[in-house]
Amino acid sequence: MVAIFRQYRYNKHSDKTGVNICVKMEENMDIISRLEQVSVSRFHYKLLVMTGLGWLFDAMDTGIIAFVLPVLAKEWALTATQVGVIGSIGLFGMAIGAVLAGSAADKWGRKAVFAVTLLIYSIATGLCGLAWNYESLLVFRFLVGFGLGGELPVAATLMAEYSPAASRGRFIVLLESFWAGGWLAAALISYLVIPYYGWQSAFFLGSVPALYVFFIRLAVPESIRFLIDKGRQNEAAAIVSGIEQAAGIRPAAQPMAAAKTDMPAAAGTKIAFSELWAAPLAKRTILLWLIWFGIVYSYYGIFTWLPSLLVKQGHTVIKTFEYVLIMTLAQLPGYFSAAFLVDRIGRKATLAIYLAMSAVSAYCFGQAGSAEVVLFWGSLMSFFNLGAWGVVYTYTPELYPTRIRAFGSGWAAAVGRFGGILAPVIVGYLITGPEGFAQVFTMFTGVMLTVAVVVWLFGEETKSRTLDEISQ
Repeated sequence: MVAIFRQYRYNKHSDKTGVNICVKMEENMDIISRLEQVSVSRFHYKLLVMTGLGWLFDAMDTGIIAFVLPVLAKEWALTATQVGVIGSIGLFGMAIGAVLAGSAADKWGRKAVFAVTLLIYSIATGLCGLAWNYESLLVFRFLVGFGLGGELPVAATLMAEYSPAASRGRFIVLLESFWAGGWLAAALISYLVIPYYGWQSAFFLGSVPALYVFFIRLAVPESIRFLIDKGRQNEAAAIVSGIEQAAGIRPAAQPMAAAKTDMPAAAGTKIAFSELWAAPLAKRTILLWLIWFGIVYSYYGIFTWLPSLLVKQGHTVIKTFEYVLIMTLAQLPGYFSAAFLVDRIGRKATLAIYLAMSAVSAYCFGQAGSAEVVLFWGSLMSFFNLGAWGVVYTYTPELYPTRIRAFGSGWAAAVGRFGGILAPVIVGYLITGPEGFAQVFTMFTGVMLTVAVVVWLFGEETKSRTLDEISQ
């Protein structure tokens, strides 16, 4: 995985004549063209696994708090509103983390921010196990959310910038599929550990991913497009040469002793929020913000509360963990089916269909009575909802140019997190009514159907287009 770093030689003309600038621009396009021409290889799958493991750890932490809440609510005598606030405070941290990390990733690089944010949420997760009261847990959950919110869009951006255009959608959905693995890990930890060793032990296990940062620093390369955007052509060309050499498609460039020929970064590299609202990005920004708000509102409102909701329906804690584990398993075929469709029928159709079917499943789940019906519709809801998530993470970085890709993706994710902040609190309020369970899922049905219609009417198709073609 670690690229063979070699230097890249280019002509030295005077910048005053403008010739050197043209030569450098041609070389930048050549580097990107060479990267695009590398077909799917072992390199891409290794990068998928390396970024995917970070994704898995994110999901494991999110899942752990969902399983801890019903136990914690009983032990600390928490109200439904307090339980909702615990779920929401992490989303508030994620919103802030997504914006700050996105901006940092466009300034200092995807790789560094990916590693730092993973370290933050891992340490903070361990601190949750030391929480001594409700208020201290809120502080630690905010820090966990900050790290989580920063890591997710940055990892998706990095994977998108390395994936070949024809299979980019598949790779990003497969990256998102690691989320199901993290929830499975959380379900297993909760089922096997919490009943015997207490809820604190689940958080301590959630801090283990901090050790993974060392592997990231060794094995994950920096984004080629980021390096070129910052004037670091030699590094970019060296990484591409290493990828080509590993794939056996052409000889790597010969090394050059000096590395001072990198083009200086373009002037005015400071990223402004107003850029998200300049044509043609304004329409894309509005679309993505609506999608993110709706899908995050639905997901965190449903799945953060799911174990607690089932307990309130009369199921035991152990049985609830079993049911959620089965529903979580349904996420994997949901991801894989979306990965199959996203590069065939496109992002727009796949996302709209999966959101609509998730809405139907949510409504039927809310009306279910027996355990068998709950499991059936809950599994379908999980299948379609998480498949839709995979497409959202594919779609988002594609709609922004390199210079603000992580920044734009971070803002979209941040807006979504505010939906996630509202949802657990609103669920906590609705669930206290006599028809609370049905009302909650009727609400989520309406939200997901609305987003599906918005995608179908206003979505832009990006299937099989290179990132440079989309950003024009």
